[in-house]
Amino acid sequence: MSLPRILLTNDDGYYADGIKALEKSLCEIGDVYLVAPESEMSGASHSLTLARPLRIRQRSERHWTVDGTPTDCVTLALNQILREDERPHICCSGINHGANLGDDATYSGTVAGAMEATILGVPGLAFSLVATREHDFTESARVAFEVTKKALADGIPEGTLLNVNVPKGISKGIRITRQGFKDAKPHITEHLDPRGKLYYWIGEVREGFRAEGGTDFEAIDEGYVSVTPMRSDLTNHKAIEVLSSWND
Repeated sequence: MSLPRILLTNDDGYYADGIKALEKSLCEIGDVYLVAPESEMSGASHSLTLARPLRIRQRSERHWTVDGTPTDCVTLALNQILREDERPHICCSGINHGANLGDDATYSGTVAGAMEATILGVPGLAFSLVATREHDFTESARVAFEVTKKALADGIPEGTLLNVNVPKGISKGIRITRQGFKDAKPHITEHLDPRGKLYYWIGEVREGFRAEGGTDFEAIDEGYVSVTPMRSDLTNHKAIEVLSSWND
């Protein structure tokens, strides 16, 4: 019996420790194909490169880089790089170094890689380690192994991707969550370059999150792995009824 085929991508780039840990873990359960950005593309969201050509470089038998976004990588992997008999059974994106919780999932190239796969008919999983300074992916790689194995065995709902965030340290278990909301505000700093020209650095000041019960933020805060089912449909279905009087 042949092993399941697993496509890997990320937004931290081909050389990132997270994707290396993910590949090492998932090689135990499937045939892994890796197509990742040539350089870091954090914050790329679901952007697709349309204004310039893209270049693909084959690094080894099952490893490629693309000088574009995670969405570019998945699009090219499924429509150009892999043969029909190599089409993956699942796509795993990550392991991102840093959280992709709540609103931040909309900025995330990690989540976008899994979402693009889902749109193209391949179940997508996005994995992130909720740590800014720690680089130990041991626990998050273990979680990725378990979640991927279960997703392959049991399946996930059609058109759904799973956004998986792993707390630092050893997790207490898994919680199925909904997307939460952060309390934060932009923090922009102004600087001068060596030629005396202004440049700006965008950051933010975090003030916590909204404790509403059952959110990804709360699961992580309590030491659990957060698994949030997501989809590309951004419709606010409750608002349709509220705005129905606008119909002619």
